[in-house]
Amino acid sequence: MILLWLAGGPSQFETFSPKPGTEPGGPTAAIETAVPGVRVAEHWPRVAAALDRFAVVRSMTGKEADHTRASYQSHTGFRPVPSVRHPGFGARVVHQRNRAGGDLPGSVAVGSAFRTDEGRSATFLGTAYDPMKMRTAGRLPDEMRPSTTADELRRRDALRRDLQQALAVGDTSGHDGLYDAAINLTLSKRLDAFSVEGEPRSVRTAYGETPFGDGCLMARRLVERGVTFVEVVSDGWDTHADGFGRVASLAPPVDRAVAALVDDLEARGMLEKTLVVVAGEFGRTPKITNAAGRNHFPKAYNVLLAGGGVRGGQVIGETSAGGHEVTDRPVTITDLLRSCCHSLGIDADREIWSPSGRPFKTVDDGAVVTELFS
Repeated sequence: MILLWLAGGPSQFETFSPKPGTEPGGPTAAIETAVPGVRVAEHWPRVAAALDRFAVVRSMTGKEADHTRASYQSHTGFRPVPSVRHPGFGARVVHQRNRAGGDLPGSVAVGSAFRTDEGRSATFLGTAYDPMKMRTAGRLPDEMRPSTTADELRRRDALRRDLQQALAVGDTSGHDGLYDAAINLTLSKRLDAFSVEGEPRSVRTAYGETPFGDGCLMARRLVERGVTFVEVVSDGWDTHADGFGRVASLAPPVDRAVAALVDDLEARGMLEKTLVVVAGEFGRTPKITNAAGRNHFPKAYNVLLAGGGVRGGQVIGETSAGGHEVTDRPVTITDLLRSCCHSLGIDADREIWSPSGRPFKTVDDGAVVTELFS
C-alpha cells in the first residue's frame, strides 16, 4: 500500500469535489475528466486525465477537527485516548504480513511533516514494525552509507553483543533487533531502492523531480522490492489564509506525481496488487474566511483511491449543494481502513493485545465500502 498524505487537511472544494458557481465553491473552476460527467478542481489536470483508474470518495465524514487527533485517527482507526497508544495501520499491515526482520524495512514514511504523534508508530507491537522515517527522498541518507567493510561492521556488532551480554540488565531483544535491522539494511544489496538517481531521465521527469515526486518514485521502487507499506507526505495543506493561491502552488507537483505513479505501476503490472490512497486528515469549511482561506472541516471531505482491486472511474457518495453535509453514502475512517484491509487481503477483525491485556482488532468497527470493488 502507498499512502500519499496531504498533511494539513486539503480542501475538498479545491481537489476532487468542486462546487463551481456556488458561494462555498469560491473562485475554483472545475475541469472535465476521463470519466464523462465527473469533474475535479482545475488544479488536477493529470489526475483528471487518468480518473478512469481512480475512485473518488466524496462522502468521507468524521468528528475530529484537530490536526494531531484527526491524523492519529486516520492512521490508526481509533480516536486518541490517554490510556493507550494504538499501533498505526501501516504497522498492523506489516505485522499481519509478517514482513519484519528482512533486509528492507516493512514500512517506510518519507516527508518533512512528521508531527509529535500522528499514529504512525507501532507502539506495543514493537519497534520492528515501526516505519523507517526519512525527511527527504531521492538519495540515500548519509547514515545508511557503509563507512567500513562488511566484515569490520560484523566484528564491531559482535563486540557490542559481548559487552551487552556482560553488562545489560533485563531483556535487550528489542535493542538487538534495532541493531540487526540497521546492519541488515546497511549491507543490503537492495539498498539502491531508496535512491532514484539511477532511474531514466524520462521517468524522473514524469514524476516531476520535486521532493514529493521523488518520494512517489521511491515508493514505487520500494514496493517493487517487497516493502509492504510506504507513506509519502506533502505538507502545507492547512490553508486558513490565501487558500486559493496556496492550493494553486501545492497541487501541481502532487497532481503530476500521483498520475505518474499510477501510470508507472500500471505499466509495470503492479497496479492491481498495489493500493494507492490519496488523503488528508479532514477537509475544509464551505465558508471562506476573511483571509481567503478555509478552516478545518471533518464533517464532509474526500479521498482518492486506485489499484489494489479498486474499480476506477467512479464517484462514491455526495454532499449537499453547498458541501455542508454528506447526503449520500457516508464513509468513515474505519470504513475506509476496512476497505484497505479487503484490498490488501488482511483480516480486519484479527485481534492484537496491548501490554495491559486488552484486545484490539486491526480495525475496530466500520464496514467495507463494497462499491469500491464492484
